[in-house]
Amino acid sequence: MHKVLLPIDGSEPSLEAAWLLAHLPHPDRLDLKVLSVVQRPFIHSSYATGELLEKAYEQDRVYAAQAYTKVAEMFEGANATLDHEISEGPVGEAIVDAAERFNADLVVVGAKGHSQIGRMLLGSVSDHVATHCPCSTLVVRQTGLKGSDKPIKVCMAYEGIDSAKAALGEISEIPWRSGTDFHVLTVATYLSDFIGVDGAAADAERTQRLESDLKLASEKLSEVAPHAKTHLIRSDHVGEGIVAFAEANNVDLLVVGESPRNAVNRFLLGSTSRYVLRHAPCSVWVTRNRTVRDARSGAESQQTVAG
Repeated sequence: MHKVLLPIDGSEPSLEAAWLLAHLPHPDRLDLKVLSVVQRPFIHSSYATGELLEKAYEQDRVYAAQAYTKVAEMFEGANATLDHEISEGPVGEAIVDAAERFNADLVVVGAKGHSQIGRMLLGSVSDHVATHCPCSTLVVRQTGLKGSDKPIKVCMAYEGIDSAKAALGEISEIPWRSGTDFHVLTVATYLSDFIGVDGAAADAERTQRLESDLKLASEKLSEVAPHAKTHLIRSDHVGEGIVAFAEANNVDLLVVGESPRNAVNRFLLGSTSRYVLRHAPCSVWVTRNRTVRDARSGAESQQTVAG
C-alpha cells in the first residue's frame, strides 16, 4: 500500500474514510492523492442563469479545497505525501480514471447507509469503484471506531484458493499493530447432504484440510499480526457466513480477495465479494493487486512465447 487514491466530497462518509486511512498502519511513506470530483452543469439557459451556475461551480471548488484541508489535518505528522486533484465528469468514472492514471495500489471510498436497506443499496459511486477499479479497494462504513479507544477489529475471509492466498500476501505486508484484534475466518458450506452416505467422512477430511489452511494463514501473518485468531464456521452460504460473523463479533474491517473476471484491467465482483460489500455492517477491503500483477505477468509471458 504505497500509492493511495482517496476520493472525497466533504460528506461525513468520505471524511470517515479519510480518518480510517489515516489510522491504518503502513510500512513505507504513503503517496496519497486526494481527489475531488466537481460537476460542471451544462444546460441551455439565459446569461444570468449561466452566470449563477458558474458561480455555483466555483463555490463547489472552494468546498473541495476546504474538504481537502480537513483531510490534510488528519495526516499531519504522518509518514505521507499529500496531493490534491480536482476533476470533472461522472463521479464513479472519474475515480476509476484517476486510479488508472495514478497507478494506485488502493482506492479508499466512503459508503453511505447504515440500515440494512442502506447497506444493500451500497451507493452507485462506491459500487462502481469496487466493481471497476483495477486495484484493491476499501469501502468504508462507520462502526463506532472513530472517537473510541478500542483496537480495530480486522477479519480476513480466507480459503486455500489463489485469490485468497494473494489477499493474504497483500495484507501480510501491512504492519498491523500488536493492539489490532485480528481474525482469520474460513466458512465451510454444508456438503454432506449432497454427496450421499460418504458425506460425513468427506466432511471430516475437508474440515481437516481447512483447519490446516487456517494454520498456514496464521503462520503467514505471525510477523505482522502475531495474535491472530482463526475460526472455522459452517453456513449454507459463504457470504452469509462472513457477514453473520462480522455482525456477531463487531468487526470493523473485513478483508476479501477478488480475482479478475477477464483479462487484466476490468473486474466484475464475484458473488461472495459482492454479497459481503452489500450486506456487511462494516468496512470492506477487496484485495486485487497481486492477482492483477500475476494476470499481467501471465499475459506478457504468453505474448513472449507467441512472439
